[in-house]
Amino acid sequence: MDKDAAWPAVDWEEHPWRLDREYGVSKSALRRHAGPYRSAVVPAIASRQLRLRTEILMAAEEALQELVRFDAEMAGSGEIAPLAAVLLRTESASSSQIENLTSGARQIAVASLGLPAGHNAELIAANTRVMESAIQMSERLDSESIIRMQQVLLGGKSIAGWRTEQVWIGGTGFGPHGAEFVPPHHDRVAAAMLDLEKFMSREDLPVLPQAAVAHAHFETIHPFPDGNGRTGRALLHAQLRARGAIRHVTVPVSAGLLVDVAAYFAALDKYRAGDPDQIVLVVSDAVFAATANARQLIADLRLLQQDWQAQVTARSDSVVWSILRSLPRQPVVDTAFVSSEFQVSKVAAQRALDQLVTAGILREFTGRKRSRLWVADQVTAQLDAFAARAGRRS
Repeated sequence: MDKDAAWPAVDWEEHPWRLDREYGVSKSALRRHAGPYRSAVVPAIASRQLRLRTEILMAAEEALQELVRFDAEMAGSGEIAPLAAVLLRTESASSSQIENLTSGARQIAVASLGLPAGHNAELIAANTRVMESAIQMSERLDSESIIRMQQVLLGGKSIAGWRTEQVWIGGTGFGPHGAEFVPPHHDRVAAAMLDLEKFMSREDLPVLPQAAVAHAHFETIHPFPDGNGRTGRALLHAQLRARGAIRHVTVPVSAGLLVDVAAYFAALDKYRAGDPDQIVLVVSDAVFAATANARQLIADLRLLQQDWQAQVTARSDSVVWSILRSLPRQPVVDTAFVSSEFQVSKVAAQRALDQLVTAGILREFTGRKRSRLWVADQVTAQLDAFAARAGRRS
């Protein structure tokens, strides 16, 4: 192990640059984007000692215990499957919101049925699938699984591997000059990701600091042309699952990061300057904000379920009850979903939906005679309230 006390900052190197898109570009833009640019060179961290201030380590340990406690609460509730699905959806929506991809809960639920719902809602639904992939792949966190996560995010439309061009954050689309941050040249990505893979496989590091640092390092490498932020936050969850901190549900940590996005991005900048303390602290604080928000959401949804029990009269074996249990995770339904999900005929599905409309639990909102959709407005209202609480940026 490297015994150096200080965590290494990124270095820099120059590369030539020529603006190819000269047609339609002003002369001043050509001057601003002429000449060489500097891109980051990320340090190797596979064998580095991670030395954090005592108070940061204590905050991370408290956050880890809160994760374990919340996970145990959800597992002991007796309703783990629907709760896990709800929390997975909220994490995916919150992670997307950090990238300014926002959509209402109803539209996200429509997109989750595989139906047209608007670009943002469809991207958020895809991010849910990324989270599911991250959880499934947590037993083997390697380059192949990370590439697969990003492909799921972009619906298979991405390159099958690391980026093959220079990317940059901020600035203009003409070139990296003046960008807020220029990640490593694409020729360096494969080696940097292999080094990160080795760092993530270590078992001698405290769980949450390791996950937070690996996340920050991934974002610094920026190995894909698109989707790095959402893939990187999914990777954070995969690491927590791999180390056994979370076993049953996805804690919506991104909802905690949303409380102060500026602090999150500032912590990433400080990490690149050689200070890992701040990203560990920001993630630790996010855990507490996220679990508090999630507990309120779960409590609100449970109250809804109790009210519904009193509103509906049906046989104990009726598909109506199955639909009711599914509404927190899928608050927009159609006959095809009910028929497929619960193995009933479309006639029986329609009859159950009509009964829930009569009870005031569902509402048909398309006004169409065919391809109709029903929404549980009370559920989408609670999901939107969760997003609003998470989105209080300072």
